[in-house]
Amino acid sequence: MKQVTIQTASKTYEVKIGVDMTKEIVSFIKESFPGVSKVWVIADESVYKLHGGAFQEALRQSFDVTTYQAPKGERAKSFSVYEDAITHGLKHHVDRKSLVVAFGGGAIGDLAGFVASTYMRGIPFISVPTTILAHDSAVGGKVAINHPLGKNMVGQFYQPEGVFFELNYFSSLPKMEVLSGFSEVIKHAFLSDHGFLNDLMHSFRSAENLDEEFLTDCLIRGIQVKGQIVSKDERESNIRAFLNFGHTYGHAVESASGYGNRTHGESVMIGMVYALFLSERYTGLSFDLEAFIGWVKSLGYNLKVPSHISFDVLYEGMKRDKKSLNGNPVFVLLKDIGVPVMSDITAEDLKRADEYIRQV
Repeated sequence: MKQVTIQTASKTYEVKIGVDMTKEIVSFIKESFPGVSKVWVIADESVYKLHGGAFQEALRQSFDVTTYQAPKGERAKSFSVYEDAITHGLKHHVDRKSLVVAFGGGAIGDLAGFVASTYMRGIPFISVPTTILAHDSAVGGKVAINHPLGKNMVGQFYQPEGVFFELNYFSSLPKMEVLSGFSEVIKHAFLSDHGFLNDLMHSFRSAENLDEEFLTDCLIRGIQVKGQIVSKDERESNIRAFLNFGHTYGHAVESASGYGNRTHGESVMIGMVYALFLSERYTGLSFDLEAFIGWVKSLGYNLKVPSHISFDVLYEGMKRDKKSLNGNPVFVLLKDIGVPVMSDITAEDLKRADEYIRQV
């Protein structure tokens, strides 16, 4: 088992990565919450069909357990699902001495964390991510649900008590989910250094049959990058905004496509290419963008923005981004690999970058 310590102003906790982690989770709950009244599992319904039965049974040997199954992916992060989850908790006598367990991908982590942060004014939660993508969302304490006008617009900063990655769960991930997760690993490499990015471009050649050691190393390095930033800026008042590299345009594409119709990671990949194009023109980034595009396309990423989604629609989405000031989009760009900066971009240049991405 490997682990990374996440230290923030409000809480310090461990992220643990390994196999057969359920026993570790049970031990953690017994030691950290000896008086726990109920364990409330909030699970992705698709993940639950694959792994939930065994996981729940293991918990039930030691705790009183109730499970709420939410829709797959971003569809879980709606007001109606949030209300339904709260209703489940109330009907099943979840109280203030209960513990929420987020069991699924990043969307479930966001939903379950937000439920935990608001249920009876806040109860603790732990995260058990079942996707590679969740290595980003499970760390750092940003929990939220979506609004029809924007992604993650209703949420809080609320740190978990611990994060537990079971590597065996990743063996059942379809190719597109692996790619979705690795887009956030690649994002962390862009925010880190040339070595991390070069290692990925040299070693990551297929989304199928991932080597466990390589995957673990990628998760740890990505989590360390995020942890270092979050430790300095827990509530995104300054440098934590750098973690949104690729997300401004990416979120707009994801929202305009309809939540759940395009993976978050693939949308972020499109957003990173968009931001790299702007970086070459605004900050003087020296980077072989064409080679990078060739690599990600060879992996299977679809970088196409549907023709029916106009720039005007995406521009309105970008203006609603949480980094926007006075309705003007603010972008995370790169002066160099590992050197992010915040930049105001003119509408004309945003449209030019949009035209570029549509020709990729």
